[in-house]
Amino acid sequence: MIANLFCPKCGTMMLPEEKKMKCSGCGYSPRGKQDKLVLTEKIALSKKQEIEVQDKKVETLPKIKEDCPKCGAKFAYYWTLQTRSADESETRFFECVKCGNRWRVN
Repeated sequence: MIANLFCPKCGTMMLPEEKKMKCSGCGYSPRGKQDKLVLTEKIALSKKQEIEVQDKKVETLPKIKEDCPKCGAKFAYYWTLQTRSADESETRFFECVKCGNRWRVN
């Protein structure tokens, strides 16, 4: 049995709420046992609209010549954050390009 998707009182669309259908306009809810309701939606995209997902880390941070204390690589990504009070210098964070090790310099 297909549930009625529109309210018999006001004609507004019925929405699932707390395991039963309820009118989004006037609040009407049918009495009695209601069947399980499963809502699905399928979106068809053209080849031009499809998004290709790649398993690759995007390098958005700048690279600097900095020796990694773990593996000895010569380059690391870096960023800065203000971790202490405003009158003190910011903390520099590094991530090794080769092994992914992270460290910081105050």
